Amino acid sequence: MSDSAGSPGGGKGVGLLPTLGEGIRIALSAIRENKIRAGLTILGVAIGVAVVVTMAALITGIRSSVLEAFESAGAENFVVTRFDMTNVRIVHDGSGRPPWWDKPKISPLEAERISRLEGVKEAVVDFDLTVAIAFEGRRVSGVNSSASTAGWPQYTVGDFVAGRNFLPAEVEQARAVVVISRPLAEELFGALDPVGKRVRVSSGRRGVNELFTVVGVFEIAENVFSDVVRHFSVVPYTAALKRLKANDMFFQVLVVPREGVADIEVQDQVISLLRTMRGLGPKEENNFAILRSGQLVDLFNQLTGVFFIVMLALSSVGLMVGGVGVIGIMLISVTERTREIGVRKAVGATRREILWQFLVEAGVLTLLGGALGMLVGALAAKGVESVTPIPAAIPLWSVAAALAMALLTGMLFGLLPAVRASSLDPVVALRYE
Repeated sequence: MSDSAGSPGGGKGVGLLPTLGEGIRIALSAIRENKIRAGLTILGVAIGVAVVVTMAALITGIRSSVLEAFESAGAENFVVTRFDMTNVRIVHDGSGRPPWWDKPKISPLEAERISRLEGVKEAVVDFDLTVAIAFEGRRVSGVNSSASTAGWPQYTVGDFVAGRNFLPAEVEQARAVVVISRPLAEELFGALDPVGKRVRVSSGRRGVNELFTVVGVFEIAENVFSDVVRHFSVVPYTAALKRLKANDMFFQVLVVPREGVADIEVQDQVISLLRTMRGLGPKEENNFAILRSGQLVDLFNQLTGVFFIVMLALSSVGLMVGGVGVIGIMLISVTERTREIGVRKAVGATRREILWQFLVEAGVLTLLGGALGMLVGALAAKGVESVTPIPAAIPLWSVAAALAMALLTGMLFGLLPAVRASSLDPVVALRYE
C-alpha cells in the first residue's frame, strides 16, 4: 500500500472523483490481499440482498398471477355474501358468537330474484363443502366441492373435456349428478371413461354418503390456483342439501353482469332488490355484503405487504451481519495502514479526503455483496419459475432497493472506521510500527 502515499489523492484541492477512483482501487487491492476476510463480509451482505430480491420476485409473480386469475374469471363479477369476509373483526361481547351471526343467510329465492334483474347475466348459487369420492376401491379424500346451480361455468374459466354440465332440471330435482376435475378423473378412473360411472360421495362428520353419477369432466384454465386445487367437484346445490346434508350457513350468490352494463350499476340493482326483500328501512345498514374482486385483491395486497415486511426484517439480519463484518475489516484496515495514513496527511491529504477514501472502500465491499446477492436472487427466482406456475419476475424497484440497502449498509457501518482513520494525528501515525 506504500504507493498510495504519492497518489493524486494526497495533494490539496484534489476533487472527490479522483479520490473515489483511488478508493475503489485500494478497496479492490485490500480484497485481493484479504480474500477470506473480505469474502465473509461480502457473503453476509449478499445473503440479505438475495432474500430481498427473491421475495420481491415471488410476491410480484404471485400478485400478477392472482390478478390474472381474477381478470380471466371476470373483473366485473362480484359475490353476494352473508358478511364481508375481508372486513372481519374479532369482537368479544360475551355471547361467543361472531358479530355477523345474527345476519340472515342468503336464500335460493334471493338468488333466483337476482337472476331476473335487467343487468344480470347469471346469478349462481354457491357454497363450498369438502367431500371424499370413491370408485371401486379407489378413494380420494379432501376433495374441494362446490354446490352450485347450472350456471357455474359462467364464473369458472375452463372447458369440459368429457361429458356435459348438469342441467337446470337436474338442479330442481336434486339429482345425484357430479362434475369432476380432470386430475380427479385420472386418479379415480385411470384410462376408463368416467362419464356415466357412479361414484360414492361422502361428506360430514356423520359419514353421510350417496351414489352420484359422473356427467362431466372439467379442466380449469391454467393459473396460479390450478395446481393448488387439482381435485375438485361440482354438484347441484339442491343435491348437496338433500343428499349430503350440507350446511347452507355460507350460502352465496356469484353474480355475472351483462356485457355493456357497468358493474357498479348492477351492484346498485342487487343492493336495492335485497334491501326491499328484507324490508330494510332507509337508515338501516345492509345485513348482507357485496364482495368485489378488487376487495379480494386489496386483501391479498395487505397480506403480501405484511409478509414482505417480515421478510425485509429477516433479510436485515443478513445485512447486519455484513455490516458488522464491514466494521471489522475496515478497523483492521485502518490499523494496518496507520503509517500510510500518516504519510498521506503529511503530504497534504485533508481529513475529508481520508474519510471519503475509507467510506468508498466500505461501499465497494457492500456493493460487491449486493451484486452477488442480486445474482443469487435472480437464480432463485428462475428456479421457482421453472418448477412452479409462479412467474417470479424481479421488479426494477427491488434491484434499486437492494443496491441502495447494500450501499447504505457500507456507508453506515464504514463510518466509524473512516472517522477513526481521518482523526489520526499524522505525527503519531508516522511513528506507528
